[in-house]
Amino acid sequence: MKILILRFSSIGDIVLTTPVMRCMKAQLPDVEIHFATKPQYAGILQSNPNIDKVITLQGSVAELAKTLRAEKYDGVVDLHANLRTSLLRSLMPGVSFTVFRKQNMRKWLLVKKLARKPCEHVVFRYMEAVKKWGVQYDGKGLDYYYKDCEIPSLPSSYVAYAIGGTWATKRMPENKIGELMEASSEHFVLLGDKHDAIVGESIAARFPERVSNMCGKLSLDQSAKVIAGAAKVVTHDTGLMHIAAALQKPIISIWGNTTPDFGMGPLLPEGIKTGPMVQAAGVSCRPCSKIGFKACPKGHFDCMQKQSATEITRLLQQL
Repeated sequence: MKILILRFSSIGDIVLTTPVMRCMKAQLPDVEIHFATKPQYAGILQSNPNIDKVITLQGSVAELAKTLRAEKYDGVVDLHANLRTSLLRSLMPGVSFTVFRKQNMRKWLLVKKLARKPCEHVVFRYMEAVKKWGVQYDGKGLDYYYKDCEIPSLPSSYVAYAIGGTWATKRMPENKIGELMEASSEHFVLLGDKHDAIVGESIAARFPERVSNMCGKLSLDQSAKVIAGAAKVVTHDTGLMHIAAALQKPIISIWGNTTPDFGMGPLLPEGIKTGPMVQAAGVSCRPCSKIGFKACPKGHFDCMQKQSATEITRLLQQL
């Protein structure tokens, strides 16, 4: 049996699909799994032993559909469920497909403060999409396989802090990160992409003895290796949070305009505590979006400005 998985973006969402492939490989004899994604995310998947082939969206959806039709799949599992994947499925007539539940209405109700019941974790919704083949979640959490790579020399013990996030309202601003550095005696290794480099350099300049800035200097696999070597991880709601969960690290996640109630919190194997998910108390306007904004829509950014560096430090010591 040959199965195609569809998920075009992004880092964290793709890492969250990994239990699907692992469980299918373990529970379906002789299954062949292909995964279609954008070229910039192929590296996340190419080292995964549960994926037989990674196919990338190089041109139009029609061109990709032509490539996929030639593979003669027995089934398609749509773990993206957007307009592009819907169009792609329509261009593959005769192939059965399943689509995961996005629960966008529930998220909208949470944003509008019209619901209290949280969304089911997305991993379990992903797993529902393959239950037609009798595949069940194995309780083993997420997977991330990184290539062997060199990383800069780091202290023997450190905390990895993923300071990035696609949207500004998911990131603690520089002043709050500085407060955390002042409150804690840990050595922090800052992780993020080139967009986080300026903040990382500024923080490292203030705390040269206790902060190593790796923002914009490492590949994703190198960042994963830094996380793997960390004693603990502090992270915003970002892709590295899910990589840290896949590597089964002790995690403190810091939440701004989004919330774990959207079903996207860190997921560790059954029996391992997830770790504190820190949310500022008394901020009635959050969540204000299921994704994020370039700036706080109300101007005050209380969801991050009211985070307590003292409390995060206390949680970090207890982790």
